[in-house]
This record gives sequence, structure tokens and C-alpha cells, in this order.
Amino acid sequence: MIVVTGGAGFIGSNLIQALNRRGENNILLVDNLTDGRKMQNIADLNIADYIDKTQFIEKIDSPGFFNSIQAVFHQGACSATTEWDGQYVMMNNYDYSKRLLHRCIQSNIPFIYASSASVYGTGKQGFRVDRSCERPINMYAYSKFQFDQYVRQILPETTNPVVGLRYFNVYGPREQHKGAMGSTVFHFNRQIIEQKKAKLFEGCDGFANGEQLRDFVYVDDVVDVNVWFMDHPGQRGIYNVGTGKAETFNAVAQAVIAWHKQGSIEYITFPERLQGAYQSYTQADISGLRQAGYDKDFLDVKQGVGRYLESLNP
Repeated sequence: MIVVTGGAGFIGSNLIQALNRRGENNILLVDNLTDGRKMQNIADLNIADYIDKTQFIEKIDSPGFFNSIQAVFHQGACSATTEWDGQYVMMNNYDYSKRLLHRCIQSNIPFIYASSASVYGTGKQGFRVDRSCERPINMYAYSKFQFDQYVRQILPETTNPVVGLRYFNVYGPREQHKGAMGSTVFHFNRQIIEQKKAKLFEGCDGFANGEQLRDFVYVDDVVDVNVWFMDHPGQRGIYNVGTGKAETFNAVAQAVIAWHKQGSIEYITFPERLQGAYQSYTQADISGLRQAGYDKDFLDVKQGVGRYLESLNP
């Protein structure tokens, strides 16, 4: 059996879809469905069992509970960058992850978990998987950073497959439940349909209007990296998952407009609340991923947006 925590979420549900396509249906889906709308992400998926996150945490140390598990994909987390209840965030993203990590090590189960490019903060020090580049600026980022730090301590003490994946700006199907935390592609698509205008921030941090740069990575590519590490248990460590090529918000909006064959761009005032707490530029250093042996190409914005909008606007 394969465990996917956060399995009803954006990346988790896409991961289960990919496993289903490989013929793998013996999956334990772990999530919190207090927001029942997330069931739309999993209604077309095949799983063996579902368990609430709270019950799963209670069972982690139960004798025999992990006996039939072949891999754990730990995608579950409080992912809201606006959540400032530090105790809540650390319990969900740090303590829970530590317990699950140790249980996997005890049972020699591959543990592949979601980290985040948010650990790099404003990115002024770069985007290498290196402590000198890591400067989180919110609680979510700090919880991910601190768990990465914990993993770094543990790795030399075990030969168990442990892999942390620092996701950059992921977009694609099954993110509709995220609301305001959804990708810019999701929001631009809605804006073009409803208002015929994609709304982008005016320039900031020395960038012209809409010319801020992000490493936008399509969810299928992110899922493929996860599955690749399951298939290559000899690889261990923490890796960036992005395309390695930053593209502008203008390019994303133009790709959405081109797909719809209508619309224009409107620049709006940069929010005061984001000043000093905004990533105007991200670009993954994926040299570690390449050195590990992952050699597949990533979709660029034009390719990924086209594929996404085909599913978003059937």
C-alpha cells in the first residue's frame, strides 16, 4: 500500500491520479475533509482506503500499522502563508512530519515529502539548496525550513530513502478549492472569462509592470518528480522542483489571453501589505535534481498553460 497524506489536496490528488494510471490503486488517502468541497478532487480517483488526518496521526505508532506500506508521499500541510498561529503551523507541519519520518525510518519505508521554495524568503541570497540561501519570512516557510533542517541532521544516521522536494510555483488541475491561494493561471483564467482583463501588479523591487519573475512549474512535472524518486530509492536528500527558468507574470497572462483569443492586461497598485514580503523573482537551481539522474524536460509556461486551460475550460 502507498500512503498519500494531503491526498485530497492539489498536488496529492494529482499524485494519486498518476499512481492510478500506473495501475496502482492500493492507496491509503490521508486528509482532513472538513472542507468537503475537496472531494471534487478525488471523486474520479481509485483508492483502497481513506483515513482522517487526526486518526492517522493517532495510529502512526500503532504496532503493525505500517507493515504493508511500501512508500509514503507526505504532501499534507497547513499551506496558508497568511497563517500566523505559529503553534498551529508547527504542530501540523513540523511535529507531524517528524513523527511520520521516524516511523518510516523504523520500518524502512521510503519517505518523500513536500518542502517549499518559500524557505528562500525574498530570494536575495539565491535559490540553491544551501543554508546560506534560506531565510523564511512567514510561519509556513519557517515550518518547512525547520523540517528540512531536521532532515539534514537525520540523513547521515540512516540509509532509508528520505527525499524532500522544494516546490516552486506549481499550477494545474485540481486546485480550485484553494481560493485566494490558487495559482495566477487559475485567477487569470477566471478574470479573462468574467471581466476580459487579467489583473497584474504594477512594478516593484525594480521590476517594470508585470515583469516580476517566477519559476512556474506544471503540476504533472511535479508529480513526475515524486514518482521518479519512488522508483529510484537510492537517491536521498533535498531537491528543488522547478523548471530552472523564470518567466514573467506578463508571459503567464499573455498565454492565458492567447488561449482564450481575447482579453487584455490591467495593472493594479502593488499592495502595501506585501511590501517587503513578496518574491519578485524566483528561479530554481535544479542542478541537484539533474545530478540525481532526473533528466526529463519541464513544460514551459506556454505549454503548461495550454494544457491546464484545456482541462479547466472543457
